[in-house]
Amino acid sequence: MATALNVPPATTTTTLPEMKKEEEKVDYLNLPCPIPYEEIHREALMSLKPELFEGMRFDFTKGLNQKFSLSHSVFMGPMEIPSQSSETIKIPTAHYEFGANFIDPKLMLFGRILTDGRLNARLKGDLTENLSLKANAQLTNEPHMSHGMVSFDYKGKDYRTQFQLGNGALFGANYIQSVTPHLSFGGEVFWAGQHRKSGIGYAARYNTDKMVATGQVASTGLVALSYVQKVSEKVSLASDLMYNYMSKDVTASFGYDYILRQCRLRGKIDSNGCAAAFLEERLNMGLNFILSSELDHRKKDYKFGFGLTVGE
Repeated sequence: MATALNVPPATTTTTLPEMKKEEEKVDYLNLPCPIPYEEIHREALMSLKPELFEGMRFDFTKGLNQKFSLSHSVFMGPMEIPSQSSETIKIPTAHYEFGANFIDPKLMLFGRILTDGRLNARLKGDLTENLSLKANAQLTNEPHMSHGMVSFDYKGKDYRTQFQLGNGALFGANYIQSVTPHLSFGGEVFWAGQHRKSGIGYAARYNTDKMVATGQVASTGLVALSYVQKVSEKVSLASDLMYNYMSKDVTASFGYDYILRQCRLRGKIDSNGCAAAFLEERLNMGLNFILSSELDHRKKDYKFGFGLTVGE
């Protein structure tokens, strides 16, 4: 009779990809470069602050070559004017805007002139691999309404800094630093010599592949919090809270950003009873249809706009 031998089973140890490489050790000497300080809320702004308008809009852009293009814009719709009463006063208006654009990998120039005499100009140029110059100006016929600003941006390995100069003796500087692969802290200071006002602010941003959370506080009274959750590749949800601890004003809003195959739909609703939606529909190559709506139930102010965008 053959005897059965009880051989103990071999013990195997399961390694979850080397326990995620020992919890993925962080190399603090090789952190990613953060986004600019002034753009820390950009994901939330994309969903919660679409370019809403009221009336009819038509934009046409014609490329002359790979770097130079011309644009034409026509707008017809009401314009709001300040009033002492709670009701919104609107007057019909229309204007035409002519623009010229020059886009190069190291230099971008944008110019716009309107029929009412306003001239807008923007410039962005790379002085070195890490240092860039940005400038924008608006010239108008109204006294004391023209303004301009120049800023120098420096991009380091794991930080960014910016210095700003503006008319009215405006000086500003900000700095943002990555402290982990997902977390960055920053601060800013400014001095407005014309109004004899100064301020200081701090900000924090935490981002992963699925979410972005930001917080900002300033001595001017501003407290801003935002959160964006990426549900899928095409859907994201956003919320923000704006509070001014001097005026005690507070506003909370919730929004969405839905990208379909041929269109993009964005919308929001806030604690003031204002709901808005913005639709961009791609009808054909270089042809987009736009719908904009905003309902302010508290002020009983209802806005609707539509438009066409031709050209890339």
